[in-house]
Amino acid sequence: MIRQAQQSFTPSRGGGIDLYLKKIFALMFGAVAVTAITSFITIYLGGINLLVSHGGMTPFFYILIFGGLGLSIWAQARAFSMRPTTAAVLLFLYAVIIGLGITPMIWGGLAVNPASIVWAFVIAALMFGFMAMFGYKTAKDLSFLGIFLMMGMIGLILVGVVSMIWSLGGTFSTIVCAIGVLVFALFTAYDMQTLKRSYAVLGDETQKDQLAVLGALHLYISFIAMFQYLLGLLNRD
Repeated sequence: MIRQAQQSFTPSRGGGIDLYLKKIFALMFGAVAVTAITSFITIYLGGINLLVSHGGMTPFFYILIFGGLGLSIWAQARAFSMRPTTAAVLLFLYAVIIGLGITPMIWGGLAVNPASIVWAFVIAALMFGFMAMFGYKTAKDLSFLGIFLMMGMIGLILVGVVSMIWSLGGTFSTIVCAIGVLVFALFTAYDMQTLKRSYAVLGDETQKDQLAVLGALHLYISFIAMFQYLLGLLNRD
């Protein structure tokens, strides 16, 4: 979606990329904060019972997971057709849904190894920061990664769906988590470079704000995915 912006808009005159990036990261980290708050409130108010039952995950959990996926795809497809404020509201709604969706994993981590949550967050934050800086600074064209990263993400989604039906082996799950961390770390660098290049061809302030929300969504997804896969790695048997 971001790549389409580079081809669709006329060149823009003026700077302001610092403000543009500040908007992106403010939205992205705001969404991360909403996700964290939602998850911990759900746990401490006993809402985990809505998501986990003795037989596994509840129907409500699956509605959240697939509903969130659908909302993400729809929001990205409509990013340049809606007002930036509407897109931002959808971003934070998506962050709430993801917060509920990752609650069972957070809950399990608190029960088994509470320190793993802190470590997963710290490592994800460091990796995210490094890869974002790399994507912004590098002179190497990372566009060739796009098709491979998309294929990798689709593969990870399919594996995730299969794991809801059949239990995957410990070694296989470890490999999947490692691949997931790598894919979304590279996605971070790829998206940062694309966002930087897209700014130079944006037409007006509305388009800049629309792309800022879309970029925040992409980076948010990468950060949360890295956190989840790292948490999975740290809590392997």
